[in-house]
Amino acid sequence: MNNTPIFTRNFFRFLAAWVVLLLAIAACGGAAAPSDIAEEPAMTQQLLPDEVEEFPSEGEPEPSPMIAPPAILERRYLSIEYPPQMRAGDSDLVRLTLEVDDLGNVVPTAIFEGNVVTGEVVEIPNLYETHHVIAEAKFDIAGVEVSPSEVFSQTLSQGQSVTFLWSVRPAESGLYRGTIWFYLRFMDKVSGEESQKTISAQIVEIEAVNLFGLPANTVRTFGGVGSVVGAVIGFPFFEDIVRFIFSRYKRR
Repeated sequence: MNNTPIFTRNFFRFLAAWVVLLLAIAACGGAAAPSDIAEEPAMTQQLLPDEVEEFPSEGEPEPSPMIAPPAILERRYLSIEYPPQMRAGDSDLVRLTLEVDDLGNVVPTAIFEGNVVTGEVVEIPNLYETHHVIAEAKFDIAGVEVSPSEVFSQTLSQGQSVTFLWSVRPAESGLYRGTIWFYLRFMDKVSGEESQKTISAQIVEIEAVNLFGLPANTVRTFGGVGSVVGAVIGFPFFEDIVRFIFSRYKRR
């Protein structure tokens, strides 16, 4: 009879403890639920960026960047002709020619009519369809009068040759060394942008000489006088005329 109240009190205490525990769990769960719901959009924003980066799959190769194909090279033959020796005070010509070279033959240094001829094969970009191609040349040589003295140019067309001429005149005797420069200038037909490329730079040596140390003008004067004297001596009956003059002089 005395154990019943004690059992009843213990049962109610146990039940009250369970109720308090359940209420605490419910309170914690209710407080955590709004936090999870509030964080859900933030996680969604992180998983969905504004710009999605695409990655190639393992089976697809990664595309390579576009590379412009190189320009096709056109073979040309560049030759230079100049006098290796000339008289001081005289004038002569120096010639540069750029022509099409289909065979690719290189002519060694040679002598043609007293002039030295040198040649080499050059390769230039074939840009005639997209660019205006302009050939430019200049002859630099100190101590020699050169005309033209500045860079001068000519339009270069596909399959066509160009020739540059200089008049040279050394004032005094001596050995003169110079450089003949050859350039190509490319002008874009659409944008107008220009670029220049040096194709060749060849060394030229010209020796100026004189006769017995006399200037060329004096040599030419003596040559003219000699020509007149020779013409008179070679005139018909010249000997008879001289005899007639001497015979009259003796009679006096």
